[in-house]
Formats: sequence, C-alpha cells, structure tokens
Amino acid sequence: MGNNITVFGILLLFSAISISAQQRSAWRGHERDGIYPDTGLLREWPDGGPEVLWTIGGLGEGYSSPSFANGKIYLAGMHDRTGYIYILSKEGKLINKYEYGPEFYRSYPGSRSTPLVVDTLLYLVSGMGKIMCLEAATGTEIWSRDAISDFGGENIRWGITENLLIDGDRVFFAPGGKHHNIVALDRFSGDIAWSSPGTGKGDLSAYCSPLIIEVPGRRLLVTHMASDVVGLDAETGEFLWSHPFGNRNSIHANTPIYRDGYIYAFSTDESGSVKLRLISGGKGIEAVWENLEVNPLGGGAVIVNDHIFTSVYVARRWHAMDIHTGESTFSTRDLDRGIVIYADGMLYCYSERGELALVRPNPEKLEIVSLISIDMGSGQHFAHPVIHEGKMFVRRGDGMIVFNISSGT
Repeated sequence: MGNNITVFGILLLFSAISISAQQRSAWRGHERDGIYPDTGLLREWPDGGPEVLWTIGGLGEGYSSPSFANGKIYLAGMHDRTGYIYILSKEGKLINKYEYGPEFYRSYPGSRSTPLVVDTLLYLVSGMGKIMCLEAATGTEIWSRDAISDFGGENIRWGITENLLIDGDRVFFAPGGKHHNIVALDRFSGDIAWSSPGTGKGDLSAYCSPLIIEVPGRRLLVTHMASDVVGLDAETGEFLWSHPFGNRNSIHANTPIYRDGYIYAFSTDESGSVKLRLISGGKGIEAVWENLEVNPLGGGAVIVNDHIFTSVYVARRWHAMDIHTGESTFSTRDLDRGIVIYADGMLYCYSERGELALVRPNPEKLEIVSLISIDMGSGQHFAHPVIHEGKMFVRRGDGMIVFNISSGT
C-alpha cells in the first residue's frame, strides 16, 4: 500500500498544486454557494416542463447529488444497508457499480455524501463515519479512516453527513471528537496534516459541509459544529474564532456563504440567519445582524445581487432578505419549503412536495415563471439538484431525471 501511495503522489503532484483553482468541491457549485456557471439557459419552460433527456432507476436509498468528472457521472446509494457508488455515462447508461461499505440505515436511511472525484480518485464519507479515498473507476480502496475509532467522534442522530472538501493536497473533515474535532488529512495517504480540538468543548459534527475562504494573507476553513460557527487557519489548523449558533437538534446542514468580507450562516429552529464580518485579517469576527425568522433546515440559500433567497423550515415559507439589513423583503407560502440553486439569472426551487419551479429572482415576491412536479423516484425530495452543461439533474431516492434546460444559444 505504501508503494501505491507513493506512485499516486508522483502521478498527481501537478494536479495537487493546481487543484484549488480547478475544483474545490462538487457540492452546490464551485464555491459551495448554490450558484452554477452555466449560461444560455431557458428563461421559461414549455408546458409540461423542459425536455426530459433520460431517466434512471435502481440507485438505492439516498440523498447524494450527482457529481461529474472524467466525462462520467458519480452517485452514491444504499441497498440492504450497503453503500454503493454508481458510475453513469453522460447518456445515463450504467458503467460500473461497486460497494464502499455499510451505510446509515436508521432514520432516513441511505447515502448522505456526494462523491468528490479528483482526477482518478474518489472521496466520500459514509453516514456511518467512514471517510475514504477510492480508485474512482474500480472502487479499490487507497485509504480509509474512521470518525469514531480513529478520531474519537461519535455518530449523530441522522448519520454523519458531510460533503468532503479538498484544497490542494488536503481533504477536510469534522469528526467531532474531543481532541480531533476538525482535521485536515493528506488526500493521497489519509495521514493527519493537522488536527484541531475546535472550541475545546467536544462539539459533535452537525451535518455541515465546510467552506474555504481566501482573505489577504490567509485561507480560512469555516464550518458549523453542534453549537458554533467556527473558523480555522486552513494551512495550520490554528483555531481562530467561533460564534455561538446552536439549536435544540444541533442541525446545521447549510454550508455558510462568503461574500466580500462577510460570512452568512443559516440554520433551523431558533438559530435563524446571521451575518458575520471578518476582522483582523480573518483572525476574528463580529456579528452584523441576525434574523431569527429565516431558519432554513438544509435547502441552502443563494445570494443574488443584494438579496438572499431561501426557504424556512418551521413556517414552510420562502423569504428574500436584504443582505445589508437582514430584513425580509418578502415572505410567502406560494411554494413549499425546499432547496434553492441559481444559474444564468434564474432561481431553481425544489420543494419537499416535489414541486420544481423556475423563479425570477425578484426581491419583492416569489416570481414563479414555470412549475412542474417530480413524480419519479422514491422517498423524500431532499437531494440537491445540480446544473451541469446545460442540463439539470434531479435525484429522488432510487431514481434520477435529467432535463435539457439549455436554450440552444
């Protein structure tokens, strides 16, 4: 195994040097902010919705979104308590399927993490807390670590849920242990590059996928733990700051958003939304505003111009908020709560009732342009849609449907 790791290190050296510019994550777009770079997309869908290019079933239980690399599509799903990676062609044909180990089978059973593929390697964390690096094409294990036995973490109520983040030659993960609360691992070997006790309180992980922020002279790793938003030096692991941000179920499934020196964090129940200003070159933060009414569970948020668009969990409403004041500019139940992403001037809202809406980002109202229903698949409408090369991929449990949303221009 040691020789194999050395070979991989040599072959992928130049990729490791440049990866931060090429691909930081496969979760909610390149910057993890729900914004996709595609252009030339439809501004209105025809009656019945955009053209369906293909569908696929048999993907098992799970909430993994698709990721894309090497001209292929990668997904995770679960059958009979075992997790599998599915590799599809661009046309939706199954190329390969291999198992990666036990998956979370209790409340809301199925895969959680979206596979992250870098060159020939695939990275994933299971709902049982196994973080792994596999040969993407075959599933051969390069290395694996365990959040519980290796790092002193423990599993959480709905299973460890984190979309891994790679920057340079490191992969970041929050086991939630008392001593190894947040770690950076060498992505070729799995060895610890640095380990941080976090706040020192032994906060558990909290369903959050971390974010890398660049400020002059420093790179920050920002994530949610059970009771705080935390910031660390991404290079050294030095703990820099925390902001209290807890709720009764310790669910913080929304990746924070960074924009122009400010961090926007969103969570459910009593947490709400908060805007934090980075100070002292990223070594500290101060709160600018909070809005306790806007409390999304896991559907994310997007910032378009000077407004935040998101849905709230408790009241099942959609909101727009002014980024400067934190005040809501509209609040409506015209669509059930759900997920929001953005591309080419339009919002895409996917509700927990299976409604898929094309929405103009109007800060004064939820301006629905087109609306269809997703009926195929199984279970909850929890997986985040993805826009890639003029197509929209919508996964629901064991099925996925792919729409052509390109205008052809």
